[in-house]
Amino acid sequence: MGADSFKKGECLVDRITEENRKKFEKLVEMVMSEQRAVGIAVAIVDKSGKVQYEKYFGYRDEEKKLPIDEHTIFGLASVTKSFTSLAIMKMAEDGIISLDDPISKYVPFFTNKNQNAPVKIWHLLCHSGGFYPLPRIVVDKVAEEMGLTEAKVGDLAYNEALATEGAKRVAGRLDEQTDLIGLPGEIMSYCNDGFGILSDIIKNYGDQPSFAEYLLKHIIRPLDMERSFCDFLKPSLDNNAATLYTNEEGIRRATRDYHDDAFVLNGGGAMKSTMSDMLKYICMYLNEGRGLNSKRIASEYSIREMCKPRQYYRPGGWYGYGLCLKSIDEINVIEHGGSLPGVSSNMSWSYEAEAGVMVLCNTMDVSSGVIADAAMRMYQGKDPVAPSMEYPEFSWSKEFINAVSGDYVMGEGERFTLSMSEEGKLAMTFNGKKKEIRPVNPYLAITPGKFSNGFVQILYDEKRGIWGARCGSRIYPKVS
Repeated sequence: MGADSFKKGECLVDRITEENRKKFEKLVEMVMSEQRAVGIAVAIVDKSGKVQYEKYFGYRDEEKKLPIDEHTIFGLASVTKSFTSLAIMKMAEDGIISLDDPISKYVPFFTNKNQNAPVKIWHLLCHSGGFYPLPRIVVDKVAEEMGLTEAKVGDLAYNEALATEGAKRVAGRLDEQTDLIGLPGEIMSYCNDGFGILSDIIKNYGDQPSFAEYLLKHIIRPLDMERSFCDFLKPSLDNNAATLYTNEEGIRRATRDYHDDAFVLNGGGAMKSTMSDMLKYICMYLNEGRGLNSKRIASEYSIREMCKPRQYYRPGGWYGYGLCLKSIDEINVIEHGGSLPGVSSNMSWSYEAEAGVMVLCNTMDVSSGVIADAAMRMYQGKDPVAPSMEYPEFSWSKEFINAVSGDYVMGEGERFTLSMSEEGKLAMTFNGKKKEIRPVNPYLAITPGKFSNGFVQILYDEKRGIWGARCGSRIYPKVS
């Protein structure tokens, strides 16, 4: 099945009204204006593969005014984690691995020496290995230190020596952590390192010489995804690939370098794809493992296991295996987003709605998830702009504010400080900038945003006292 496999469907009158379509597109334009997004692609596909809505906003290249189409290549960033999880599930189906096996059985660089119980494969699939976030080990820096250049060795996504060195560094660094979040499987904190280790297992125990080639053989090509891969060089040379944009301190930066801040191991965020290809991928999930071309990629059991809630993720949200779960109104939604320099992505679907949404953007830090949720509401015949969440007023005592006051520092570079304001209220600075914060229950405070709310959840136990806070998908240890 080729690139023309999708039937272009008219917007269904009973689902997408003209009024809601206009509201939705106004919302997208507001997000683009507020967050300085250069280009956004949005599509809704139903279970049969019929495209129910499709629109391309802005440009793949702003300077040249080049438009986006269904074959434009974008980075996927952490949407890659669903591919990694699917590959692990396939290997478990084939009897090559067991999800209950310890990581140390497959990755000799990881000895499990500082954990009180084995870190297992399933723990890494749902970010519950017990590890705090760590500074990113990036592909171009490691390659440079090893003397590897793509002019000599080819695309770094396929280099075995680089992957082995990456696994050694990542696993060794995890192994050295002594200040741990909790026991394996106990608490979820987003961990790119864990998904890097999973891709090393796929490389070493799958039937292909690299993680990238395993995905090509077992997922990408069987689904007829014709312009999808982990390569770094290919998109930079493709005439119909997105230029990558970031906005830093009011200055826009553009690059065609897909190595930018890319993780040394590919399982956490290396995939690139197009709207046409990603709709095929979503339809495979909607059909519980079978592609639109009738090829079975994974068993119904494996897909259902990926979509089960495993770990508390955030208020109203849970994490499965490389996928997040939440509700939008009366329907359950499975999703994952992604963010890298020049990338904001979101993939979602609902079995009740029998439809999925893909949002691709070539600008970092854009609310792609807000757009995806609005599209799903629009498809359900609802106002795409969700009403603001009303939270009951709740006050933290001065004693509790004093107890939580201090610095919370995340290994990937971000930090925030909680303190008491002159009025005796909770105050927050995030990366040095004041941020509105409002307690809503004894341990949870929200940080209101224009398009969506963030949150800070205080973490406490009897032994450690107030030891950290969950902010977004990661746990920040309290350091002072």
